Amino acid sequence: MNLFRSEEHATQFSGFSGDWSHTLLPVERWAEIFSNPIFKERGRPDYISWLRSDVGQAAMLELRASMPVRNS
Repeated sequence: MNLFRSEEHATQFSGFSGDWSHTLLPVERWAEIFSNPIFKERGRPDYISWLRSDVGQAAMLELRASMPVRNS
């Protein structure tokens, strides 16, 4: 993972690809995304079963809704 001090700084990176520009979000936004139960519950011994449960499915839907969308 590369961390840049600004979007402008990131776009000047030699490995920058405009295909991923929709993922340039503030750290606070990424912290919100990774606070989803999908990530918090990974240590559960029954994680796969939990993921298939109604609660796990709801967490997955919430995660998908919160992800940045590519502007085509």
